[in-house]
Amino acid sequence: MKRIGVFICWCGSNIAGTVDIDKVAAAAGTMNGVVYVDQNKYTCSEIGQAMIKDAIKEYKLDRVVIAACSPRMHENTFRKTVESAGLNPYYLEIANIREQCSWVHKDKEAGTAKAISLIRTAVAKAAMNEALFAVEMPITRRALVIGGGIAGIQAALDIADTGFEVDLVEREPSLGGRMAQLDKTFPTLDCSACILTPKMVDVAQHEKIRLFTYAEVEKVEGYLGNFTVTIRHRARSVDLQKCTGCGECLAKCPAKVASEFEEGLVQRRAIYTPFPQAVPNKPAIDRAHCRFFTTGKCKVCQKVCPADAIDYEMEDRLLTNGYGAIVVATGFDTHKLNDYGEYAYGKHPDVLTSLEFERLLNASGPTGGKILRPSDGKAPKTVAFIQCVGSRDKAKGNSYCAKICCMYTAKHAILLSEKVPGSKAFVFYIDVRTAGKDYEEFYTRAYEECGASYIKGNVSKVFPEGEKLLVRGVDVLSGALVELLVDMVVLAVSVDARADAKELAKKLAVTVNEHKFFTEAHPKLRPVDTQTAGIFLAGVCQGPKDIPETVAQASAAAVKVAAIFSKQSLLSNPTVAEVEQKLCSGDMSCMAVCPYGAISEQVVEERRGREMVTRKIARVNVALCQGCGACTVACRPGAINLKGFTNQQILAEVDAICL
Repeated sequence: MKRIGVFICWCGSNIAGTVDIDKVAAAAGTMNGVVYVDQNKYTCSEIGQAMIKDAIKEYKLDRVVIAACSPRMHENTFRKTVESAGLNPYYLEIANIREQCSWVHKDKEAGTAKAISLIRTAVAKAAMNEALFAVEMPITRRALVIGGGIAGIQAALDIADTGFEVDLVEREPSLGGRMAQLDKTFPTLDCSACILTPKMVDVAQHEKIRLFTYAEVEKVEGYLGNFTVTIRHRARSVDLQKCTGCGECLAKCPAKVASEFEEGLVQRRAIYTPFPQAVPNKPAIDRAHCRFFTTGKCKVCQKVCPADAIDYEMEDRLLTNGYGAIVVATGFDTHKLNDYGEYAYGKHPDVLTSLEFERLLNASGPTGGKILRPSDGKAPKTVAFIQCVGSRDKAKGNSYCAKICCMYTAKHAILLSEKVPGSKAFVFYIDVRTAGKDYEEFYTRAYEECGASYIKGNVSKVFPEGEKLLVRGVDVLSGALVELLVDMVVLAVSVDARADAKELAKKLAVTVNEHKFFTEAHPKLRPVDTQTAGIFLAGVCQGPKDIPETVAQASAAAVKVAAIFSKQSLLSNPTVAEVEQKLCSGDMSCMAVCPYGAISEQVVEERRGREMVTRKIARVNVALCQGCGACTVACRPGAINLKGFTNQQILAEVDAICL
């Protein structure tokens, strides 16, 4: 007979406010196998944990049930508590009577009854819990960082500065990401390139960092401490060892295409360096637009190259490396405006996105930092800024707030007043959100010092009106119709997840939310972890955030990686699937549903009568298995059990909750 102790937490008033703790404790004392019941206002506190340890020793408890908050909050804490008292940590069971009970009930009687049922199921399962043991695994002390924007750069530098090796993979020909496109950063208005460029150079020169630009992750296998990643190093058609970056090829190339870095405002050559401060500052050939690759003729760049660095025969290379941890820092896309024809974007050259306007502000941009109308090259005296284009829009955009638009629009209004003296900015907004250090003061500066007029309301239509643009909207504070004739319209465009985020998520075996942003393991306690151990998130790939937040999260991810690498070995997760060979039919439906690639075919030899026969069965790689349980559901003959959550344990819970 098991000796089970039940410990009920008040969680202050979180649980006790909706659950009658005394009544629950009395009911728990009557349950099969329970020999001790106690309660505490805060069981996770030092006093509460000491109470558990003392009770285990005094009452010779061999199973422990803690009725408190979600296991995601404090299960590891309580496992360490019971382990320090001499019990196997997997003899612990947690009944979630907060999130699943007190927080969803207003009726105290109903909440109390449900709490008793949840504890009864936990007691039934605890009685059947068995000791589980972790296995030591070696660690590959090299990290992979995917994405070369400010998040990836910061994470790579921080990991490398702790003494561990890092491979940084960037899909574009240069490091920099979105931050490289910016002119100045809020709220200090310091030069974006002045902050970013030294860090880009540091990455290129760091002895612990290997840089792979023009490269993408092709395949990810393995598990925490021992990932195997295949990287596709795309053919650049330029030998970086020979190239001196002289620029002769860029000047002579006859093929032109819209520049992605300049947001299509100007054209670049088919052989190009994305921007002046690029790292590496050496060109790549865009084969989709190169005349040699499209027609078989030209080769001008090869003829003029003094270093003989052009190599048309270069092919993609596949590199396979081992890594102990991965940081995902793939950034974001800006929202496509196909459904926003009312703003005349794409129909009138003086209607720009915020990022296009940013390039006009930039000293290395197409106008040398002068704000000029694309239609006639004149400086605009009046500019209308329209907020939340594609944000907070359930009808045809994103339901979420893009978080940065209010601030960068305030920045644009300030810079407009500086670069075009006597100009006037009109800002149409839903709400102004300035949640950041010195952000409110920065926003105040836009309208107090720089004279920007903020109009609370939506714009319904933008019309060409001669050489100007007519902006029609509503001021919701006064209820008046607003019509403004302006020289330029700037659309504050929302932040989207990368278009290929879902594809990368599948390779990494991590999850994305409904907006395709990567999902963290816990929004409060594990904000940079994913559900796949050893894979961490940094920057806007997880959700909208500004540069300070991005850098902070990148450093946090780097600390997580360094913490893993600082250990001599890692302990595996013991709650893994196991196959009962005699029951396995070998149909491998389990392998099809496993998101971690942990199940494979195994051929076994068995004796049937006097003959030896071979058949295939499922085999679980315990290092890869994350204990999700998908295979146990898919297995038709019930041959797979999940340790710690066996069919027998689950059925015991079902029987208990039906009492």
